[in-house]
Amino acid sequence: MFLPLFFLVLLGQACSVRPQQLQNNKNIFILAGQSNMVGLGGVAYNPITGIATWDGIVPPQCSPNPSILKLSANLTWVLAHDPLHDDIDVNNTNGIGPGMAFANHVLDKDPNFGIIGLVPCAIGGTKISEWERGTFLYKQMMRRVQASLQNGGTIQALLWYQGESDTVRQEDAKSYKAKLDKFFLDVRDDLQSPMLPIIQVALASGLGPFMEIVREGQMGIDLMNLRTVDAKGLPLEPDGLHLTTAAQVQLGKMLADTFLQFLPSSPIVSPVGSGAPRKCSNFIFDNLIVPLLRCIKMILN
Repeated sequence: MFLPLFFLVLLGQACSVRPQQLQNNKNIFILAGQSNMVGLGGVAYNPITGIATWDGIVPPQCSPNPSILKLSANLTWVLAHDPLHDDIDVNNTNGIGPGMAFANHVLDKDPNFGIIGLVPCAIGGTKISEWERGTFLYKQMMRRVQASLQNGGTIQALLWYQGESDTVRQEDAKSYKAKLDKFFLDVRDDLQSPMLPIIQVALASGLGPFMEIVREGQMGIDLMNLRTVDAKGLPLEPDGLHLTTAAQVQLGKMLADTFLQFLPSSPIVSPVGSGAPRKCSNFIFDNLIVPLLRCIKMILN
C-alpha cells in the first residue's frame, strides 16, 4: 500500500493559463452521484405543464474561473461553468450544484493550488445499484476519469453525493451501506489508488421514508481517507428534495474545507520537481504510522 499523492505542482498565475496550454498539472476531482451532485439549485417545476426550468442565476461563488476546467461529454477540457452537468445528465434540467463553489473555495483558500479539473459524472435519479462495478454508470465514470489523465494530472479526490433514490424501499436502505462500501473500494482498486481521498455527503433529503437508515449507513462506513460532510438541515427547494442555490454554495464550501484538511501542513520539498515548497500532512502520521505502532504494541503484548 502506498501513500497518497499530496504533493501538488504550483502553476504560477492561474488566471493567465488557458485550457489548451495545460499538460501535466491538473488537480482532478471526480463528481459522482445523483441529482444533488448534478445540482438543481434554481430549478423550478411548473405543476401544470410538468416542465422544469432553471432561473439562470449564477452566484458569484460559482463564477467561471480560468483556473477551473471541466471534462466535457466529448472528453475534452473546457472552461467550467454551471450547470456543470449540462452535457452529462442530458435527460434532466440542471442548475447550480456544489462543484463550482467547491473549486472556487479551494482556490480562495489556497491561491497556489494550481489548475482544477472537474470530471462531472453524476446522473439524477440513480440508485447505488446502478453504480456497481460493471454497470453502465460505473464504466462511464471510469472511462471519463481515465480520459482526464491522458495529458497528465493527479486525481485528488472523489466527491460523492447519492442515496436519495435508495430511501424508497426498506430493502434498498438496509443494503445501502454494504453496497456503498464496496463501491468506494472498487473505485480505489480500479484507479490503483488505495488511499484515494473520498468525501461523501450525508443525505439532506430522500425520496422515501427510509432516509435515516441510509444516513446511518453513510455515517457508519469506516475507511481510511474517507470524510463525510453532513447536508442535513441545508435549505431545500419547494420540492423538498433538492438543495437550493444558496445551499449548494454552502455545500461546495463545506466540501472544499473538508478536502483542504487532506492537504499538507509542514514544509518539505515537493518530489515532483517544481522546486516549490510544499507541506507534509500530519494525516499520514495520524492515520498510517499511529495505527501501525498500535498493531506492533498489541503483538508485543
